[in-house]
Amino acid sequence: MEVLLETAPLSAGVLYRLLSGSVCPRPIAWVATQDKRGNANLAPFSFFNIASVDPPVLAFSPLLDGNAQPKDTLRNLNEVEECVVHVGTERLIEALNTTSASLPREEDEFVLAGLEKAAMPGVSVPRIAAAPVAFGCKLVDIIRFGERPLSGSLVLVQIVAIHAGDDVWDGHHVNMETLQPIGRLAGSDYVRITDRFALKRPM
Repeated sequence: MEVLLETAPLSAGVLYRLLSGSVCPRPIAWVATQDKRGNANLAPFSFFNIASVDPPVLAFSPLLDGNAQPKDTLRNLNEVEECVVHVGTERLIEALNTTSASLPREEDEFVLAGLEKAAMPGVSVPRIAAAPVAFGCKLVDIIRFGERPLSGSLVLVQIVAIHAGDDVWDGHHVNMETLQPIGRLAGSDYVRITDRFALKRPM
């Protein structure tokens, strides 16, 4: 099948299934934010990656919901321009999945998932105490691509503080066996990194 979107556009739902099923596995950003009243929010996003190293910038993309309404993460970033981005890991996958539920804005996903909060240097937003890696970030920009259901927003945040457990980061290398990051596929599917291989880059 070949489709020229200009002449035969696909619906947002069909495009979502095609893109999420093809562009994978995707790392998962588990993003903590809070509103101006101090109410915390925690949500996973699999449209996520590194945008820059110097300065250190992360990028993730929350989609508008089926009613074209922004997620609490976007609403909160408009009020408090800070967040903590955690790496989704196998050990905390059940809690991560729990925080993907749609809750009223004032309800706290940390509490829902039974996750303890810890202070994160450089930002007012708490981190997940049990998470092996967390990045305290300040908002750089939010780029909105549309106002229809499933339209995306590209969120760029600059890392100002890093939490990395001693068993995960020795100052030179990340221990994959300890971190156990998981990747997102389509539908309800995730993937582990237990089957890896290495290739030497050409000179």
